[in-house]
Amino acid sequence: MATLTIRNLEPTLKEPLRVRAAEHGHSMEAEARRILRDTLAPTLPAELNLYDRIRTRIEPIGGVELELPNREPAREPPAFE
Repeated sequence: MATLTIRNLEPTLKEPLRVRAAEHGHSMEAEARRILRDTLAPTLPAELNLYDRIRTRIEPIGGVELELPNREPAREPPAFE
């Protein structure tokens, strides 16, 4: 987690933040985090799973054609007599 310090916050912003935090039962810090999260969350990219992250990196450089060897027949299972 990162730490953010906001200096020289105008009283015209600080007071409404304090009131809003009190109305929601939060500290001013928690309310500021909530406002930032609610405001910025829709613009953040969705979390991708590992497959999608790898594909995003590899797709622009082209696919990879793998030459798969022919499968050999399976050996006979051991006889337990």
